Amino acid sequence: MASHRRPKQPSRTRVTVLTATAAAAVALSSQAAQAAPNPSKKDVKAQVDKLYEQAEQATEKYNGAKEDQNKLQKEVDRLQDKVARGQQELNQLRKGLGAVASGQYRSGSIDPSVQLFLSGDPDSYLDKASTLDQLSGHQAEQLKTIADKQRRLAQERAEAAGKIEDLSATRKVLGEKKDEIKGKLAKAQELLNAMTAKEKAAMQAEQERANRANDRTDLGDDVPASQRGAAALSAAQSKIGSPYVWGATGPSSFDCSGLTSWAYQQAGQSLPRTSQEQANAGTRLGSESQLKPGDLVLFYNDLHHIGLYAGNGTVLHAPKPGAAVRYESINNMPFAFGVRV
Repeated sequence: MASHRRPKQPSRTRVTVLTATAAAAVALSSQAAQAAPNPSKKDVKAQVDKLYEQAEQATEKYNGAKEDQNKLQKEVDRLQDKVARGQQELNQLRKGLGAVASGQYRSGSIDPSVQLFLSGDPDSYLDKASTLDQLSGHQAEQLKTIADKQRRLAQERAEAAGKIEDLSATRKVLGEKKDEIKGKLAKAQELLNAMTAKEKAAMQAEQERANRANDRTDLGDDVPASQRGAAALSAAQSKIGSPYVWGATGPSSFDCSGLTSWAYQQAGQSLPRTSQEQANAGTRLGSESQLKPGDLVLFYNDLHHIGLYAGNGTVLHAPKPGAAVRYESINNMPFAFGVRV
């Protein structure tokens, strides 16, 4: 017969303990929430700026790898064309020697050395004086020419293979840096997306004020160091308001070294692609007081940012994602040195 006992009710003591535990848990959760408040707009901005700086460091490395890739690709193409032409010349030489052998065969007097050559590598036969003695002067010259051509062709093929390996490694680095940049920018965007609408609007307004400040910038009356520097600065000034885009070299968007290289190109001067390479494009200037409008200005210890000196302690540059080409105080970033192209 089944039992119909009532379930045992929890004791008053047990209920009290459970209630107290739950209350403590709620209190701890509340304290934890108060101890770890959402980051302020200032904190988010600092984190975002740091991520943008890291993205720019990766961008300059990406730019360098991109430049290396372009150079290697041209070198690989040149070597492959050279190998193809060499192979064609070798085929023609072999064809000519084959015609001689064919004529000798029809006459029943094919030279054994020629026959031996056509069946294998001529190098091993050229070392045998007895073989050369049996050849006519013309045939010996043909064999030597073919052997030399084969050796050169083998060296060129090996060189091309080495360049192709270098190209493959460079492409790998390029892909890694591209992923790193995208990762940094995506993380920055996540932080921005987590902000309130009011905070986003305030940050956007701050950025717009910085962009609009170009109209009120006092560049003083500093005299450019050269006509070329003045022309480069003038070209860059025509791009004020253009957006920063990593890896971009103009004419509608730029990264930092993309702007400086484009500006000097308009002035008739070719500059290397990256800020680190541009640091060696002229005479170094160790102090800010030596700068003249049009000089390059390098920032940070690793030289990952560059701009153009515009005068009166002001630099014209492509700052970072979300910002346009604009003037800023040279003191907004750690000055490394200047370069007079």
